[in-house]
Amino acid sequence: MAGSLAPTWGDTSLITGASIVAGVVGRPVAHSLSPILHNAWLEAAGVDGVYVAFSPDALGFERFVRGMRGGAIRGVNVTLPFKEAALGLADQVSDAARRAQAANLLIFDTDGQVYADNTDGVGLLGAFAAQAPQYDVTAGPSVVLGAGGAARGAVSALLAAGSPRVWIVNRTLEKAEAIAADLGRNVSALPLNHAVGAFRDTRAIINATSAGLSGQGSLDIPLELTPEDTVVMDMVYKPLETPFLKQARDLGRATVDGLEMLIRQAEPSFEAFYGQPPPKGVDVRGLALKALNP
Repeated sequence: MAGSLAPTWGDTSLITGASIVAGVVGRPVAHSLSPILHNAWLEAAGVDGVYVAFSPDALGFERFVRGMRGGAIRGVNVTLPFKEAALGLADQVSDAARRAQAANLLIFDTDGQVYADNTDGVGLLGAFAAQAPQYDVTAGPSVVLGAGGAARGAVSALLAAGSPRVWIVNRTLEKAEAIAADLGRNVSALPLNHAVGAFRDTRAIINATSAGLSGQGSLDIPLELTPEDTVVMDMVYKPLETPFLKQARDLGRATVDGLEMLIRQAEPSFEAFYGQPPPKGVDVRGLALKALNP
């Protein structure tokens, strides 16, 4: 009927008995933008599905995963602090998750099996392709700041994409050395106060630390030493322009933000959950920006 306000199958206000349920699990998780992205895609695609947030306590994540075996829900994205635990609870693990030693995606099969994957590397490289298309990962060395799980995932993705050398720069050298020893001869570890040579030679610098989160903290990185064509990325997306990215832009360096990485890693997750890629033409970045700046 003309002018009808009846909801479509993609309307997230219409949850049916056949709805495909997926979500994100973390603690805290109320700040997550993932439900905004996935539910916007669901509505646009007309998929009978819903994407929600779960927040078990620190001791409850294993029970949560155990309870989902058998496909009560299709799967979850996994965020802090559960990524490493998610890997250990899976029956099957992708090469990407194994290299990163963390999983940000769990799929629950009806036979009780749990499959773990990591789409953060896809998200990182997709963000570079979208916001710095001139960047060629194979053209020169890369620098990754930090030595946590996010840093390890970034190093793994860069190596898989053909980076000839990755420098891990971290204040605590032992952590960086452990990752370098595990990931092979094309990875080296440096303390921050001995990294001048790496900064002068790099083609990309990626902040995989929490410095800059909510506008707090300083990285104190000598970006002025980097070549003019160096691309600078920050995985933090709140604020969207961190002090690190502002410094890079003021120096005329191309930049890549954490929100683009979030969107790009969500795309393969959506397909894993709902059996089709996200629909084109949905301004999920605009929706996320509205949520970040209400």
